[in-house]
Amino acid sequence: MPIKKWLRQYAVALPVLTGIFTLSQYSKGYTLTDAVEFALYWALVTLAIFAVSRAWNFHRHQYCGLCKDLPAAPSDDKSN
Repeated sequence: MPIKKWLRQYAVALPVLTGIFTLSQYSKGYTLTDAVEFALYWALVTLAIFAVSRAWNFHRHQYCGLCKDLPAAPSDDKSN
C-alpha cells in the first residue's frame, strides 16, 4: 500500500477540513473553542472513513480515478 502517499495527503486534508468546519461553526455563532473542537472531531472522523474505504478498495484492487493508487484496468474494447 502507498502509505507514505496517503499520509502526505491526509496531512494536507486535516488542516483544510478543520479550517472549513471551524469557519462553518464559527459563522453560525459558536465560540472559537467549540468550533475548533467540533472541526477537529469531524475532520478526523471524515478522514478515518475515507482512509478505511480507500484501503478496502485498494485491497480489492478496485481502481479509483481520483486516488490513482492502482493502474486503470485495461478496457475490453478491441476496436483497432
